[in-house]
Amino acid sequence: MSETKETGGVDPELLSILRCPVAVHWKDKGDDPGRLRLVKGCWLVCDDSGLKYPIRDGIPVMLVDEGEKWKDVAEDDLPVPPPEE
Repeated sequence: MSETKETGGVDPELLSILRCPVAVHWKDKGDDPGRLRLVKGCWLVCDDSGLKYPIRDGIPVMLVDEGEKWKDVAEDDLPVPPPEE
């Protein structure tokens, strides 16, 4: 697996297939719901659900509780690097 700084240390191929575990089930969000955007090099943001998932030590933390914790934080205010639990 190739890891680059631009993808938060996560393999770009993995990032291309990861989906938000909440929004991926929604039928009203088009053909590919739950897509994630890389923000600040260490956050995955789902525009469909608004959930924001941190990447810690190159590992996306795709837990719904974790994503919900950051939902109301503006993208500009997300801490870099994400805090440890």
